[in-house]
Amino acid sequence: MTAPIALVSVPDGSGRLLVADQAGVVHGLDRDGRRGDGLFLDVRSRMVALNAGMEERGISGFALHPKFRSNHRVYVVYNAPLRPGGTAGWDNTMRVSEFTTLGGDDSRANPDSERVVLEIDKPDLNHNSGRIAFGPDGYLYVTVGDGGAPNDVGVRGHAPEGNGQNLQTLLGKILRIDVDHGTPHGIPKDNPFADGKQGRPEIYAYGLRNPWGLSFDRGGGHGLVVSDVGQDRWEELNVIVKGGNYGWRAKEGFDAFDPNHPNDPPASVPRTGPDGKPFVDPVLAYRTARGAKATPGSFGVSITGGYVYRGKAIPRMVGKYVFGDWSSNMAFPDGRLLVATPTHDGTQWPVERLALKGNPDGKVKAYLWAMGEDEAGELYVLSNGANMVNGTRGKVHKLVAE
Repeated sequence: MTAPIALVSVPDGSGRLLVADQAGVVHGLDRDGRRGDGLFLDVRSRMVALNAGMEERGISGFALHPKFRSNHRVYVVYNAPLRPGGTAGWDNTMRVSEFTTLGGDDSRANPDSERVVLEIDKPDLNHNSGRIAFGPDGYLYVTVGDGGAPNDVGVRGHAPEGNGQNLQTLLGKILRIDVDHGTPHGIPKDNPFADGKQGRPEIYAYGLRNPWGLSFDRGGGHGLVVSDVGQDRWEELNVIVKGGNYGWRAKEGFDAFDPNHPNDPPASVPRTGPDGKPFVDPVLAYRTARGAKATPGSFGVSITGGYVYRGKAIPRMVGKYVFGDWSSNMAFPDGRLLVATPTHDGTQWPVERLALKGNPDGKVKAYLWAMGEDEAGELYVLSNGANMVNGTRGKVHKLVAE
């Protein structure tokens, strides 16, 4: 594999897994980790040409419909060339597409069955986000980055207040759409701006920079947890509520944010956004590592979201949120696994390194690209030995008890 970005379980008791690779393909694995003959899906010919170096475009999300066993529908997010009519000079169009499988064993997707559910033009090549998951309500949730320019500022595609706070763009948001009704998608009636008068109707929450992880807790209150990569000072973990404003770019972590002086936060921290609604603070935030020297209170340079563990193989982990950080620095493959304990009294989630056999610091000796969850609630670590989307240094690891 090159850069595994998403992993889902085929819900038929077979133990089969589908692993989306950012390079533009989806692999099928059996319960023992062996790849099947051929690919489940290949969208490389539909994507923008990827750079040889560091790259955020490509496939960014993959999910099965909740009724997959009967309707055989899958959903993939990828970056296509800028669509006809897109803003001149912008980089690409992020596409959420539906495919159906071929035959009776769901071993392949039909490449000719593509139905485009949503398209979002992107001014820059980065901050795509593009994580997707179906919620307990049956709707599809989609994360979208702020557009890509540093500090959410720029004459090309960035609003004066920043895209995160601009309710007339889908950039910097979490979206919720109905893929079963409407053309090309429907709007849930209880979306915060469903009537479109005060904001885009697809918006579910806003004030995000570059969400790099989205998952629902399959137990407890089925909460939606999203990790958000910071600009210069803070990595965030947020519990998402409908209509919530998570602060970017007025805030980063718990601090105020000044786009003209990103490393010098103003002393006065804003509590409300341009629309007058209060900001929602993260449930966990840690300092972003910068440079070769260790940053106190940091676990790395870029948060990678995970899952609340609900499996059976590691009883002591049940109910804890397992996630990690991309690496201790961008130039060296030094990702790390972390574990946080959710609280229910409004206090911050305590976090610690996830001790691995022979490695109490939780290091995975690669870039921590993403995480996945199977049908049984067991967790997987998706890594890449290189900070680029080429080569064959991608791996899928399963978390097991010692």
